[in-house]
Amino acid sequence: MLIIGLTGGIGSGKTTVSNLFADLGIQIIDTDLIARELVDSNTSTLKEIISTFGEAVLNLDGSLDRKKLAEIVFNDEKEKQQLENILHPKIRNEVSRIIRDCDSDKTRPHYIIVVIPLLFETGFRDLIDRVLVVISDEKTRINRVLARDKRSVDEIRSIIKNQATDKKRIDETDDIIKNNNDFNTLESQVLQLHNKYTALSKTEH
Repeated sequence: MLIIGLTGGIGSGKTTVSNLFADLGIQIIDTDLIARELVDSNTSTLKEIISTFGEAVLNLDGSLDRKKLAEIVFNDEKEKQQLENILHPKIRNEVSRIIRDCDSDKTRPHYIIVVIPLLFETGFRDLIDRVLVVISDEKTRINRVLARDKRSVDEIRSIIKNQATDKKRIDETDDIIKNNNDFNTLESQVLQLHNKYTALSKTEH
């Protein structure tokens, strides 16, 4: 089973790209979704977070206030590391479990996509065989995030600054998708990579 790690900065279009691969019948493992499910359905994980960061990170209904938690960890490297220490081992375990299930199912395609937004920042590289980076120019990324999130331009720029640069991503990647709002071109790039990964999976795995 060939494992492709899909990554890219905020607003680059990772979800759009992963959806296109999903339309081709490819299994998508989204680590952000896994993290949300861990907090929503795994009470022990939520208890660890409350124990570490206090009840101030909860909404009135007892659910996690993700925005509040993000504000805490985004501005403090030590707090960020504490949250990662809680979530990342659990996320890795779940990703590994899904990969094993996919590998044992011979009816599935021979490669899968693991969406890891902070692939270079969080040390998930050993889980995957190839890195696929989605890149876009900064103005396009900012406009996308403005359209979907309630964030200021300064906040978005600050997030971009605190993530790996596109140069670092490009230097350490195997494949690149350029996503600057031309959907037909984007679709064509995904299809080309789909054919490439399908061929690679048959020869290497």
